[in-house]
Amino acid sequence: MLLGIIAFALVLFLLVQARFILISLAIAIILFSLTSEAINAIRRLHLGPARIPNWLASLVAVGLIASGLFTLSAILIAQANEVVTMLVTYAEPAQRAIAELFRWMGADVEAAVLESMQKFEIGGYLSTLAGQASNLLSATVLITLFVGFLFAERIWFHAKLVSLMGNEHSARRVAKTGASIMHRVNRYLLVKAMVSVITGAAVYGIFKVAGFGLAMPVAILTFALNFIPSIGSIIATVIAALAVYVVTQDVSNALVTFVVTGLLQFVIGNVIDPMLMGRALRLSSFGIIISLAFWGAVWGLPGMFLAVPIMVALMIVSAQSATLRPLAVMLSREGLPDQHD
Repeated sequence: MLLGIIAFALVLFLLVQARFILISLAIAIILFSLTSEAINAIRRLHLGPARIPNWLASLVAVGLIASGLFTLSAILIAQANEVVTMLVTYAEPAQRAIAELFRWMGADVEAAVLESMQKFEIGGYLSTLAGQASNLLSATVLITLFVGFLFAERIWFHAKLVSLMGNEHSARRVAKTGASIMHRVNRYLLVKAMVSVITGAAVYGIFKVAGFGLAMPVAILTFALNFIPSIGSIIATVIAALAVYVVTQDVSNALVTFVVTGLLQFVIGNVIDPMLMGRALRLSSFGIIISLAFWGAVWGLPGMFLAVPIMVALMIVSAQSATLRPLAVMLSREGLPDQHD
């Protein structure tokens, strides 16, 4: 028991201390998984009588991933600059606007809230944001390198599995488990990306039609936060309403925005998302919340984005072991971790 506690504490310590590398590696593995099928499709193409070689297909995939990551990083940094400008411009009006929400409780309460808001040091947050932008570029380079080496090693995966497991049958079983994890995680991420794009575009349209500022930053935040299950859509709705209130200082506009975006999130999250997702994940809702809390505490916001893929992998791997199968049953929604579309 004591050794188990020590081992868990050691693993937790390593997860926290090496989180930058581990987060980058996890994202690289997910990108590698998402593009593996694309690589196979490219390899099946013909250039006259010859097929496209594996090295060329892999090089094209790595180039596309690197271009996509750097483009996404540039967009995020540009939006971060816009957010910084917004914070500088709206810091004081926002503090007064939020304090006015408490006016109904009395002038003393409003003054106390305003005083508390004015104690926030915007400069410190701006420095942190600049540091995160620098980390984003470093992570992009590291992820690209990881993906490149994964593709370079791709042709030797099966041979290494056979050597590691000792026989062909065990190697195929492990490969099948890995393929199952990749299939479910890929489907989850593709559906989430599609749903998030729809939601972000709808929020952007709402802001533009209503004539509110900050349409693009709020839309991008909505897109990103929708990858966090359960609580992401709630946070995105609150941010949209707060952004409208800060810009317009009109409670009615903020409430209408909250209701409209909330209804939008509800319909997409409870109708469209489950319809597209089908029965691919079958994860326990309570387990998802626990996973969010744990990985959020260990790796912060990136951990919350990775919580579901990690949980899917843990459930599938645990289902293959008689000792760990009870854990897989608890993590699954209906107690059937082996069933999927």
